[in-house]
Amino acid sequence: MSRIIATAAIRGAHSIVKQAEEKLREAIESKGKDAKVDFPDTGYYLPIIYSATAFEVKTLGDCEEALGHARALLPPIPEEKIYLPYLGWALDAGIATLFAEEVIEACKYLIGPNPVDGIWLGAAADVILRERGIEFVDGTAPGFAAVVGAAPTNKIAVQIATELQEKNLYVFISGNTDGKSFAEQLDEEGVQLGWETRLVPFGKNITSTIYSLGFANKAALSFGGIKPADFTRNLIYNKNRIFAFVMALGEVDDEKYANAAGAINYGFPTIADTDIPEILPTGVCTYEHVVPLITHDKIVEKCIEVRGLKVAAAKVDIPVSYGPAFEGERIRKDDMQIEVGGPGTPAFEYVVMRDNNEIEDGKIEVVGPEMDEMEIGPGKPLGVYVEVSGRKMQPDFEPIFERRTHHFLGEAQGFFHMGQRDIIRHRISKDAFNKGFRIKHLGNIIHSKYHEEYGALLDKVQVTLYTSKEEVEKKLDEVKSAFTERDERALGMTDASVNQFYSCTLCQSFAPSHVCIISPERSGLCGAVSWLDGKAGYEITPTGPNQPIEKGKTIDEKLGLWEGTNEFLFNASNKEFEQVSMYSMVTNPMTSCGCFECISAMLPMTNGIMTVDRDYTGMTPCGMKFSTLAGTVGGGIQTPGFVGHSKFYMGSSKFISGDGGLARLVWMPKHLKDELTDALTEAANEAGLEDFINKIADETIAQTEEEVLEHLQKVKHPVLGLDPMF
Repeated sequence: MSRIIATAAIRGAHSIVKQAEEKLREAIESKGKDAKVDFPDTGYYLPIIYSATAFEVKTLGDCEEALGHARALLPPIPEEKIYLPYLGWALDAGIATLFAEEVIEACKYLIGPNPVDGIWLGAAADVILRERGIEFVDGTAPGFAAVVGAAPTNKIAVQIATELQEKNLYVFISGNTDGKSFAEQLDEEGVQLGWETRLVPFGKNITSTIYSLGFANKAALSFGGIKPADFTRNLIYNKNRIFAFVMALGEVDDEKYANAAGAINYGFPTIADTDIPEILPTGVCTYEHVVPLITHDKIVEKCIEVRGLKVAAAKVDIPVSYGPAFEGERIRKDDMQIEVGGPGTPAFEYVVMRDNNEIEDGKIEVVGPEMDEMEIGPGKPLGVYVEVSGRKMQPDFEPIFERRTHHFLGEAQGFFHMGQRDIIRHRISKDAFNKGFRIKHLGNIIHSKYHEEYGALLDKVQVTLYTSKEEVEKKLDEVKSAFTERDERALGMTDASVNQFYSCTLCQSFAPSHVCIISPERSGLCGAVSWLDGKAGYEITPTGPNQPIEKGKTIDEKLGLWEGTNEFLFNASNKEFEQVSMYSMVTNPMTSCGCFECISAMLPMTNGIMTVDRDYTGMTPCGMKFSTLAGTVGGGIQTPGFVGHSKFYMGSSKFISGDGGLARLVWMPKHLKDELTDALTEAANEAGLEDFINKIADETIAQTEEEVLEHLQKVKHPVLGLDPMF
């Protein structure tokens, strides 16, 4: 370890700990030691301190104790003539820095300046972790870049940001160089910032770097099942599964060195554009620890190499940048060249299977005017008519391809995609138009991505793009008829009507023992994978995460126990679990990874269950917020009395049917109740539960288990007549 870097990092750590002590003193003088502190909407307290020590920082008084931990980790600043092994000292100083920075940022939320200000977003809420974490699981986001400082020019900043986006990486931004931040440079050039575009500006001060590392810590706790205070496993998990690195732009001072030392603890190396001391031998990081003096045209490539990232960026023949980072891009009305679809304007996206001899691969045709012939503005009709063929292609795959079209088209920079089927609304920006993007390029994207993603199924892809109102309306009768037929076919499928279920082990990259078992009446717990998706996934990639599961002999029909599902679970969970009940949350429930849309938990006093979704940040009647529940249930374990699941599952006749079914549901957030009213009402009517939706309590009716029970008695909820769950 370079003595120069170690000394600088240790000096920086001493400086930041001192700042934290001063900030804490100011906060205590203003609010008192009993004042509550936290980051907004999280169940992980101050996540780095919590994950490292299991210490729950709840008050300013607790912050004093946390700073005691930081102060204890601080090594002495090395003297000029003393030469020692500095690695351990520098790493300790790095962790002390992170502890101190969490205290500083927590105090800011209490006494200011507020970390959320203008373009600065501050700490990531647990809702964001759930929404974005799945992208780290499925490989959509191979890792993140923690960019610290600023580029020499705004143009270089935009070039670096775009290249990182094209590599599908998240970009977490903090710190500044001579008062200028990388995020401010992007904002000045009109680049859209935020979680949607993966350009996330946490804060202008170097202390806001802890939000990047806090995100990684929370991912380990939530998805990896790592327990608080198991610091070694946390760091190993981050090194091997959260592929992140620090990109240091501009001058690196002592405090930046201290943050770099903190990041190295997690296996996250630092790559810089300036001439700083290097640390090339491998050790804590996979490869080099600090690599200096990389030119701006090579720095993204070098970061990926040093971190050991495997990035497969899509190559699509269009005149704009392309990648998942652009899917969240929004196009304002003033920036719009044209808008497709919307109220009163016919538009659709449709995929249909053909025989091989009926279509021509790569044929892309625009029937009607191109964008050059269209007036600027809304109200443009569009029919995206995709014909595919292949020996392994099946009609059941058509809707799966259609749903993926949403992502494929939306990943083009300057193209905003919303809706599906015959209710779509798209925008193309003036900037994309000026770069040469046209309607025909939608066909290029579809042809390229269909072959890339579904090459095992498809031989040919032909795309016709109808842009005249008459032609679009002419095709709509055929398209709507096909949609109706598909819906009827899917609704007729039940668990009993098939001999095979499908697995999804995609989340084992985060939760090694987790296995989703997907049936027609129980989708994957993330809500993104149906039985048909599982079937298609297996056809596309026979060795992939979706594998067929022969149900085999029935062991218990009520609980949903089969020999085949048990055998598959045992082998796929690394022999961790022997049985899984498809229809029970009490007896050997399905494992939960952390990507679930909802969690159901028993409320023993009521003899029923509550269900909470990840968008609800308040306290629940079981005494835990969603984030705390997720830590209890997630990580690939079976937790009797708790289960993660999709929203779709709640409207299924098999929803915890082994435990009494929908009649057990006694509480859920109001917004979730409103969202699922139609599905729950239909399921309740089929189960003979009269006026059931109005008998379910929500946070506007009851906030404690006692209040829920009082409501149940008042409305005569059917759960009161059921046998005990245990």
